[in-house]
Amino acid sequence: MPTVVQKSAISFGLVHIPVSLYVATDSKDIKFNQLHATDNGRIRYKKVCSLCGEEVENKEIIKGYEYRKGKYVLMDDSDFEGAKRKKDKTLQILQFTDVTGIDPIYYEKAYYALPQPGGEKAFELLRVSMESQNKAAIATTVLGSKEKLIAIFSSGGSLRVHTLFYQTEVRDLPVIKGVKAAPMADSKEMELAATLIAAMDGRFDPGAFKDDYQERIKEIIEQKAQGNEIADVGEEAYPTTNVTDLMDALKQSLKANKAPAPTKGKRKSS
Repeated sequence: MPTVVQKSAISFGLVHIPVSLYVATDSKDIKFNQLHATDNGRIRYKKVCSLCGEEVENKEIIKGYEYRKGKYVLMDDSDFEGAKRKKDKTLQILQFTDVTGIDPIYYEKAYYALPQPGGEKAFELLRVSMESQNKAAIATTVLGSKEKLIAIFSSGGSLRVHTLFYQTEVRDLPVIKGVKAAPMADSKEMELAATLIAAMDGRFDPGAFKDDYQERIKEIIEQKAQGNEIADVGEEAYPTTNVTDLMDALKQSLKANKAPAPTKGKRKSS
């Protein structure tokens, strides 16, 4: 049974929809322990008090804000909960926007929102209305001890909630010294690039992709556990090339994708 992250409600206008939030993603990375190279002993991290030098258990740790050197304001869970207003615990919709109008750089973490008993009809009304108009909802709520900006999407018969970074949390595009502005591509290069993109175009199916590197790591772990010698995985066939001319690289890429190069002259009208 999936664990409920938070019981909340979606609110827009005077409509109040009780929902539960569930984590939508799960890391599949292989977990490794850190070991002492000389005897394979597990490396442990201890939390030690800087004043008495004693090791401290999690249940003995509290939060404190240092307002002056060595002086702290102590905070516990009741203080954080007490700071929440009733509306802070709801997903308060502030506006609706086109689903394509949110830059993916702002996406942080994903959740599923499902209705609680009694909220099914209002939930479905919101979901279908958003889907039919291709809209996402922008809202705010408090998760844990932080107010979050969120986007709500209709997806797969339910609602998907994405926490968003605030604009102040997104860094500006870095300026790299020594990198010159790229010259404009000519019309032939643009046409070849467009043809290559068309040849590689297709519907995105996430199930068609897998983490091959993690699979190879698992295989190495299994072989080592059996005491087998591990051979270099080597390089599988890959269309690498030393072509430095852009036009030649585009033409060879088209050939590799078995797409016809554009004919000279004007394009035929469709």
